[in-house]
Amino acid sequence: MSRITPQPNDSANNEERLENTIDNMEAAEEAFNLADGKERELIKKANERRKESIEGLRNEIIEEDKSRINGYL
Repeated sequence: MSRITPQPNDSANNEERLENTIDNMEAAEEAFNLADGKERELIKKANERRKESIEGLRNEIIEEDKSRINGYL
């Protein structure tokens, strides 16, 4: 069995990742209106994960800004 190694966190692109995640969520919401049954449930679950990611990215951006202000980065 192979191990999955985590990718290093490159905080330089957090704002771009945030924007992409928001765009993907909005596109999925549009697709949700055209979907049915199981596909709707999959879109709903994916958007729940995206909401968590968005919250995490926003918090990370805020914390990095605070660190820059305080001279840590």
